[in-house]
Amino acid sequence: MSRLRRIRAETSAGWRSFVRRRTAVFFTFFFPVILIVIFGALVRTDPTGEGLFTEPPAYYVPAYLAVVVLFTPLSRMGSEVARHREGNRFEKLATTPVTRGEWLLAQTLVNAVIIGLASVLILALVVVLTGAEIAFSPWLVPYILVGVVCFCGIGAMLGSYTDSQDGAIAASNAIGLPLLFLSETFISLEQLPGWFEPLVNVSPLTYFARGVRAATFPQAEIADVAGLEPAVANFAILAVLAAIAFGLGARSIPRTD
Repeated sequence: MSRLRRIRAETSAGWRSFVRRRTAVFFTFFFPVILIVIFGALVRTDPTGEGLFTEPPAYYVPAYLAVVVLFTPLSRMGSEVARHREGNRFEKLATTPVTRGEWLLAQTLVNAVIIGLASVLILALVVVLTGAEIAFSPWLVPYILVGVVCFCGIGAMLGSYTDSQDGAIAASNAIGLPLLFLSETFISLEQLPGWFEPLVNVSPLTYFARGVRAATFPQAEIADVAGLEPAVANFAILAVLAAIAFGLGARSIPRTD
């Protein structure tokens, strides 16, 4: 069996496994919808006021997309790796030609499809419920794909180093919640203390948010990096971080051969 066929088979198995879990399917799409309804339609933004939501609705598009780009890979991949460890499935995997990197790539493709569908739903709801004026840039697709790769790698590490599925989910929430709100998503850098800026720049989600915002909300003031446009520069940084995270994630998966 060729590498392509092995990845295709693992991807198909991973997709069927996800679809069979109706609760997982429901909350994957329901959670971001609830956030949009609460923050976008009920709380609403107030560009002339003070507080958290002081920017136009389109400013927060990266934040809504970050909900699925961040949480879905962290929780799904973390729990999936932990479940395979608990069920000794990696021992069975070792009897097949599938490598750890191929297995992780197949799971990442499944997450990419799931998150791609959820992102389309999110963008439609943001436009309908908040009236956001979004520029539908071709950068959106590569940003979402590379973001999924990055956080699937981190999720694989969480699943490899925590002691159970519950531990992996708890760790993903403990990491995901601070990243979601402290990576220039819902809270701008100006609203944070100056000493916190270096920590913001460590987060991969920061570069996702900056790049998506530059692509979908051109009015936002985002500084160039090394003379490159914000969408290009932040994508390059995110791609490098994604490659590192994916490599470390594949390496962390238990070796049983």
